[in-house]
Amino acid sequence: MSHITQAAADHLLVPYQEFDTDPNNRLVIEYGDGAHLVDTEGNRYLDAIGGMWCTNIGLAQDEMVEAVSEQMRKLAYANPFGDMMGVPAAELAAKLATLTPAGLNHTFFSTGGSTAIDAAYRLTQFYHAVRGNRDKRHVISRTDAYHGTTYAAVSIGGKPTDHTSYFNYMSDVHHLQSPNYYRHGAGRTEAEFAADLVAEFEAKVAELGGPGSVGAFFAEPIMGSGGVVLPPDNYLRRIWERCREWDILYVSDEVVTGFGRLGEWFVSEKIFGITPDIITSAKGLTSGYVPLGATIYSDAIHEVISEPGHGRYFGVGYTYSGHPVSCAAALKNIEIIERHGILEQVRQTGPYFMEQLASLSDLAIVGDVRGSHLMACVEFVADKETKAPFPAAIDIGKLVAREAQKRGLIVRPIGNLNVMSPALTISKSDLDQIVSILRQSIIAAQALVT
Repeated sequence: MSHITQAAADHLLVPYQEFDTDPNNRLVIEYGDGAHLVDTEGNRYLDAIGGMWCTNIGLAQDEMVEAVSEQMRKLAYANPFGDMMGVPAAELAAKLATLTPAGLNHTFFSTGGSTAIDAAYRLTQFYHAVRGNRDKRHVISRTDAYHGTTYAAVSIGGKPTDHTSYFNYMSDVHHLQSPNYYRHGAGRTEAEFAADLVAEFEAKVAELGGPGSVGAFFAEPIMGSGGVVLPPDNYLRRIWERCREWDILYVSDEVVTGFGRLGEWFVSEKIFGITPDIITSAKGLTSGYVPLGATIYSDAIHEVISEPGHGRYFGVGYTYSGHPVSCAAALKNIEIIERHGILEQVRQTGPYFMEQLASLSDLAIVGDVRGSHLMACVEFVADKETKAPFPAAIDIGKLVAREAQKRGLIVRPIGNLNVMSPALTISKSDLDQIVSILRQSIIAAQALVT
């Protein structure tokens, strides 16, 4: 065991720590560039997961390093509370207003996706309360949704593996069926499945006491950690229409999909025809260089909560809200994406990646290949016809990922899945390499389990 892995084993609790795993198996990364990583042994890897859905412009961008350093020299920190603020926060909020759907012109900054969701939840409460609608306290989400790990965020999320018996969760959050057509379509057409999902939403609202009891609906446009689940056609828009009709705030979690992963700044309106009341963002906002979260909300909400003469205030804040260095990084990140035409690049490379990944469907244990642009997933099955999953003890996703790692590729295992979200700057030749190595790795893992 190296001194680094020993130090981690002795002192470091990592996110989602699996206590029965061997700490010697932990991959220790020393540096990276572009879409590649190098470990402490000098082994080089193609990073097909983009850090954690986030290294959108790639690693080791000198412009970003210089922008962050310059801001640190100028102003490393400014009190964000009350009557003080730093310059970059205001500049970034104004810039975001030019990228979001029309009418979403106000931003609250936090430290990441979880805190952006937490702030969004509290903003929905605040909005309804100041209008005298305190009964609109219930929140509706979906099974398999991932919205973060703060108390509110993990409660709103619906991944079964995140809702363990070790913790308590908010009782006012309710989860609908996962919109995963591959797993839950059950012989229905996609249109029938979508209609049933909308009907389930309507029934849940009625069960909770009607629209007067429901404050918000939270949804990722495409589910990320829940398995890269694309919504059935027109399903989200129909729920959004019901939300507008029933005065239920629609919160679109674009922590993963925002800032170019599908070739758009934001996908809610451009791809799914939805203008949410609130959009949450993080990850690609700074391309992972420094932490930052953003809760972007509508003029309509702001007009209500900011009405003068009531002595009210939004009692939510973080020491690092609108951190000058983080906001400067986000501004430079957006500038780089714009100047280098990265969104347009993703519109070319994304469909190509999905087309090449689809070629893996001929392999015996590949049940489904799904995703959009540079957000993709391969699901492994023990039986293609029945879609029966492998026993959990086999951990097929991790088995394939380990085979890939041996061959110089990093993919993210989640149960029976391998998830991919490479840097948006990735080349077609690197995408070809991802697919080629993944094919070899699936074949190797297949030989071990069949």
